[in-house]
Amino acid sequence: MAIALPDLLNEKQVILRLRSRKSANALREITQLLAQNGKIVNAEGFLEQVLAREHAHPSVVEHGVAFPHARTDLVNEIVLGIGRSRAGIPFGTNGARARLIFVIGVPQQLVNDYLICVGTLARLVKDDAIRSTLLRAETPREFLDALTVETL
Repeated sequence: MAIALPDLLNEKQVILRLRSRKSANALREITQLLAQNGKIVNAEGFLEQVLAREHAHPSVVEHGVAFPHARTDLVNEIVLGIGRSRAGIPFGTNGARARLIFVIGVPQQLVNDYLICVGTLARLVKDDAIRSTLLRAETPREFLDALTVETL
């Protein structure tokens, strides 16, 4: 049974005002939020794997959005943490600024479900109206509603 995007979305896993200005620190903020909500047990180990993946294969920023992730045995299900930065945080080799950051943890056996979910997210954030709503959202609920309007 494939996992649907709405199943991954949780208001407690959304930071609308990232404090960090550097990608590694932003990833730490989002990872800590996932750990606080019981989605990952070993936050440091998970963060190390996401950072290693970023170092080896930097996230490409398109439309001000980045999808850093790790395929890891440190999660039992696909986990998704979201951060938003008004100023944008430099990612990748060219330092393009990401205003929306979707951190994804994927168990090795769920790679196909991951591809479906990230494809859905990428399609949604390409839409100018949806992206604009995400950037303006005042609450995590409003933010998530913008992502689920077309996926339900």
